[in-house]
Amino acid sequence: MKRIDELSKLYTLGRIDRRSFMQGAIALGVTISAASTMAVRAEAATPKKGGIMRIGMGHGSTTDSLDPSTYENGFTTGIAFGVCNHLTEVGPDGQLRPELAESYEATADAATWRFKVRPGVTFHNGKPLTAQDVIDSFNHHRGEDSKSAAKGLLTSVKSISADGDTVVFELEAGNADFPFIVSDYHFTIRPSDGSGGIDWASGVGTGGYVLKNIEPGVRAEYTRYPDYWKEGAAHVDEVLQLSIIDVTARQNALMNGDVDVIDRVDPKTVHLLTKVPTIDIIEVTGTLHYTMPMRLDTPPFDNLDLRLAMKYSVKRQELVDKILNGHGVVGNDHPISTANQYHNGDLAQREFDADKAAFHYKKSGHSGPIQLSSSDAAFAGAVDASQLVKASAAEAGIDIEVIREPSDGYWSNVWNKKGWSMSYWGGRPTEDWMFSAAYTNDTEWNATAWKGTDDSGKFNQIVLDARKELDTDKRRAMYYEAQALLSNDGGVIVPMFANYIQGVSKRIGHSDVMAGNWDLDGAKLMERWWVEG
Repeated sequence: MKRIDELSKLYTLGRIDRRSFMQGAIALGVTISAASTMAVRAEAATPKKGGIMRIGMGHGSTTDSLDPSTYENGFTTGIAFGVCNHLTEVGPDGQLRPELAESYEATADAATWRFKVRPGVTFHNGKPLTAQDVIDSFNHHRGEDSKSAAKGLLTSVKSISADGDTVVFELEAGNADFPFIVSDYHFTIRPSDGSGGIDWASGVGTGGYVLKNIEPGVRAEYTRYPDYWKEGAAHVDEVLQLSIIDVTARQNALMNGDVDVIDRVDPKTVHLLTKVPTIDIIEVTGTLHYTMPMRLDTPPFDNLDLRLAMKYSVKRQELVDKILNGHGVVGNDHPISTANQYHNGDLAQREFDADKAAFHYKKSGHSGPIQLSSSDAAFAGAVDASQLVKASAAEAGIDIEVIREPSDGYWSNVWNKKGWSMSYWGGRPTEDWMFSAAYTNDTEWNATAWKGTDDSGKFNQIVLDARKELDTDKRRAMYYEAQALLSNDGGVIVPMFANYIQGVSKRIGHSDVMAGNWDLDGAKLMERWWVEG
């Protein structure tokens, strides 16, 4: 069976013709009829070259920049993975694999990591990729004055240096997950500018597509890079990426044939799209979760009892049923899903409890309305979800005032700034990566400002200790405790984990195996999908 699978893969990649496939299959004992059927299946999965792919995304803002340190939404993530590459990448099967690093290795304590730079790779401007490009690209996020959203992921890095064509990262302590970290979409590899910085303004990268034009918050246009180094990738000649924030407009664009692919299909209307004969619905379970961050640096959320009152006032299953239409599961006020290796299934599930919510609310001493900023820019149905939370909180005597915020600029002006808001996280493949991206003291994206409490101090120490712990059982115990601390003391409400739901025209081809680390095949559809005709 394994040899048949290998033969099918060679045929799918175009390395052998149909005749060679048939002869090989028959030689392995497959009947002519079965071999013919297998050939048809392989042909259907064979990427075609050429054509135009149009993508409608529920992301994008007029404040978007090409500076990778500022990337904050799915539109800029698309730019990162379409125009650029990273040292490593998460494959469709969820496994980490080398990308611009030809290989990588660590010392026994995982405190020093060596990434060998792949030879023969060129930037879109013709400049060969070097180790210095990699060093300067990471240092772009590490400077003392850096405001990079990914700065916190690199605080443990003591130094980055070149040893010939190998980039060496020296860490303060061991980090078994470090190769995952360097695949973060912020860490695009850009050409050095010759003075220790990088040229990000030109939009030049090593990826499968050249950025031809961009209008922030509106559109981005790409053409295929003819000298792309990666074999069997970047099949489409041109890509058009459109920002269509309104979910109804986005779905209408797909149904009308104005775009070929959309992300963030509204769970409430999935059943309607399935009736359209030209459209397929692709649903992937991963780490996507919807959140309601409460900032501890903004009263009244600095009060633990007030935070607990809010957590007990949410009807989570109601949100899954009415907002996700069952396309997801309830959350437990931490970001680690069942798709992660160390999900704490032993932690008691927090349920709606009007009595407990009222008890903690009274104990907090607060009175008057509590403002919750919301917009469907956060996720499809976010405003409706806010209204449901308002209604359930009222059962506990808590008055929530829902503030409808403009979609444009939501991520720049509301999220990570206002006291309480609706949000989402695509999640991360590892616990350390997720915690370091959003909840440790040193990340710019600590949207709850969870700092200064005894439990947050314990949490930060656990994250540091677990990062260098190579014993699986000890790591599991640490991450279990970290999830409990965050759930009980932290400022985040995680009411639900959502499936990625994408609408795709039948003229678009793709593999049956779909990445779940981000939507749209791990945000890599540009280089992984193709146009059938």
